[in-house]
Amino acid sequence: MSYKLELDIAVRAVARACGLCVSVQRTLVSAETVAKKDRSPVTVADFGVQALVAADLAGAFGDIPVVGEEDAGQLRAAEGRELCARVCSAVRAVDPGLDESQVLAAIDRGMYAGGPTGRHWALDPIDGTKGFLRGDQYAIALALIEEGEVVLGVLGCPNLPVRGAGDGPRGCLFFAQRGGGAHQARVDGSGAVRIHVTEIDDPARASFCESVESAHTAQDESARVAERLGVSVPPFRIDSQCKYAAIARGDSSIYLRLPTRADYEEKIWDHAAGAIIVAEAGGRVSDIAGKPLDFSKGRSLRANKGVVATNGRLHERVIGAIAGG
Repeated sequence: MSYKLELDIAVRAVARACGLCVSVQRTLVSAETVAKKDRSPVTVADFGVQALVAADLAGAFGDIPVVGEEDAGQLRAAEGRELCARVCSAVRAVDPGLDESQVLAAIDRGMYAGGPTGRHWALDPIDGTKGFLRGDQYAIALALIEEGEVVLGVLGCPNLPVRGAGDGPRGCLFFAQRGGGAHQARVDGSGAVRIHVTEIDDPARASFCESVESAHTAQDESARVAERLGVSVPPFRIDSQCKYAAIARGDSSIYLRLPTRADYEEKIWDHAAGAIIVAEAGGRVSDIAGKPLDFSKGRSLRANKGVVATNGRLHERVIGAIAGG
């Protein structure tokens, strides 16, 4: 089945959302907000992106619900009026046709519970809060889930270098649909090229990709896994689902997100888009036991523990090393 229309709309929505994020970051993030750990700029961007993307999706596919990270309750409260005005201003800078009631209604479209039947979108409006505030890496992640399976995904990475981790132009958009391969484009969605994972089959030569924030993954255990595999390359640390993009285009070969506590459940919006992009680039994504990620359980990956993404060739050896072998 072709998902060309859905993918075209999703790419356009994420590209527009990238523009909103760049504007918010440029105008609201300052040295003072970072020093004070002021999350207000990323809060504006979170709500603004969810409103903009959900409104675009509703206009094209009004019957497909959205599993999103935010709801508009905070903005409707008396103490949230100033924040609401800032969110609406950011959204209208991209789409002047949306009034306050439409912005709030679009945000609330993200309250769907998910599940194993029908179709729904999974949206993470700002994945990588601290990266956003540092002016570093963050991602806008959108995926379409059908009968519990991810069928397309889009990642907007406004600060990611176009080529590897070096200097030069920044701003990338990644997308994939089931059976159609994975692609990288400019941040506006143009100039798409096919991307592939690395062909490395010796773990000693592989680069590990993991979260900058130690709270997001058990980095000590990651180091032990790397030691078991004989990896000598220092870990490549990067915020957000940009890690999936790095695996998909060959910047790194292994991404580990090891559980930091036994009862933690990963959220579907944190992995759906990235997982299909890696898979369509020739890689493999599973939990730490090697089980496929199950997106049919609602808003979380409750049937899985942790996440492993690799170039595919290394996957079984990585799973074995996690198990202690």
